[in-house]
Amino acid sequence: MLSSLHIENIAVIRRADLELGSGFSALTGETGAGKSMIIDSINLLLGNRVSKEIIRSGEHTATVSAVFEGLSAQVIDTLEGMGFSVEDGALMLQRSINTDGRSQTRLNGQVITQSMQREIARLLVSIHGQSDSQKLLQKASHRELLDAYADADEVLADYRRIYGELKACRKKAEALSRDSAEKLRLCEMLKYQIEDIDAMKLREGEEEALIKERDRLANLEQINRQVRLIYRALRGSEKGSAYDLTRRAQNALESLNGLVDGTDAMSDRLTFVASELDDIAETVLGYADEDHEDPTARIDRIEGRLDGISKLKRKYGADVSAVLAFRNNAAVQLEELELSDEALADLEHEIKRLTAKAEQSAKCLHEKRVQAAKRIVKEVTESLAFLDMPKVRFEISIVSAELSEHGADDVEFLIATNPGEPLLPMIKIASGGELSRIMLALRSVLNDREGADTVIFDEIDSGVSGKTSRKIGIKLMQTAQKGAQVICVTHSAQIASLADAHYQITKNERNGRAETDVTRLDELERVEEIARILGGIEITSAQRDAAREMIEEYR
Repeated sequence: MLSSLHIENIAVIRRADLELGSGFSALTGETGAGKSMIIDSINLLLGNRVSKEIIRSGEHTATVSAVFEGLSAQVIDTLEGMGFSVEDGALMLQRSINTDGRSQTRLNGQVITQSMQREIARLLVSIHGQSDSQKLLQKASHRELLDAYADADEVLADYRRIYGELKACRKKAEALSRDSAEKLRLCEMLKYQIEDIDAMKLREGEEEALIKERDRLANLEQINRQVRLIYRALRGSEKGSAYDLTRRAQNALESLNGLVDGTDAMSDRLTFVASELDDIAETVLGYADEDHEDPTARIDRIEGRLDGISKLKRKYGADVSAVLAFRNNAAVQLEELELSDEALADLEHEIKRLTAKAEQSAKCLHEKRVQAAKRIVKEVTESLAFLDMPKVRFEISIVSAELSEHGADDVEFLIATNPGEPLLPMIKIASGGELSRIMLALRSVLNDREGADTVIFDEIDSGVSGKTSRKIGIKLMQTAQKGAQVICVTHSAQIASLADAHYQITKNERNGRAETDVTRLDELERVEEIARILGGIEITSAQRDAAREMIEEYR
């Protein structure tokens, strides 16, 4: 529940704090005192869009923060799923908006996105007023409300899983069911692309090897010259090669055997050196191009091959690997098209199976909705009768429709406000007083299914008075007794006198500027406020007595 609310710099509110408890709380005050600003502040906190004009004149930032306690398991699970830990079943939500239009929201001091804010807020607070009631008039919301009341989450999730599979199969079948001319054109194109690539007989790493060979041939004269020089120096010269000189030195060392210590070891080392020189010379000689073919002709052939690869790269991929991958993918597509008739037959069989399965699941969903609709109609009718609307007929129309992600039902709430009139969509209701009571009747039935522990009614008594207002107050009180925290902004003494806590909104002048204050009334102050609402220029003893009687009546 909402345990405390802090507001700073919202229009006429410079600073206001509300400490709220469970049960039914009423907010009253003169017209223009700032009651609507309280609701606007809460809407800001819930992530709704507001104009920067809401910021108090002369200030740069407006802030609203609230502490929620006794969080439900659903709220805690949602928060933990987002990575937030909840201590003592409580959280603090804060939103600030600047004159430049930017806003920031924090949850327990940590910045969160606006989408996260809305997801959390909808589980915490539900606001119902004259404008908000229009949501119930919109047909699009009726199915969702019915499903929430019916506890149809599991059945709906099962249906949507099946429908998702069906939708995917239909999409595949549609892709395979192209007209024959389009299919033929695509097959011919794929065949050309495959043949175009295959004609080159590409190999992984071929391009790099060709570039390396081209560079070698371009420098062939220099390579051969250096190879000959190296070979002569190491092995090729009969008199002055490194190999011959090493052998002569080895023979000289061998002649010193027995005369000088250590010559045996040095002789062995020179034997190894001579072997290495011989091996290096032979290896280097292999670098020389002994082929007498013109290297220019060979370079021309390599350049031609590289040019062919380059053309394929421009058409099919960034490198040889990408071109080969394109070719393999084209082959797969061609095979699928050539086998499309067989694949299409398999898909049509699967579509038929999934359609039957989806229809069966939709039937289960339909039956659950029908049973829930009967219960809703009964409870709403009873609530309307209590609210002095016994002649109003309320029905929920559930008409068969094509399979969609929501099932196979078209759902709409229908109302007939006078005897003999046909049932019509709720959007056609004209009377504000009737609309308010119908909304309250629906909310009293559907609210428990919406998940929010705090329910705010903004002047939902507008257009009604007297006995009917009293009954609206009783219905609000009963809603609170079911466990919800109910907060009502009202002009009705009949409603306010039933509240467990009463807050007065007043507008005062300080330092030449208007400021709104919120005060929780004690018993005497409450009598005065109820007497004021009952009317009259001056509050009389009779009005005070009437106020006391109204407060005591349902205690």
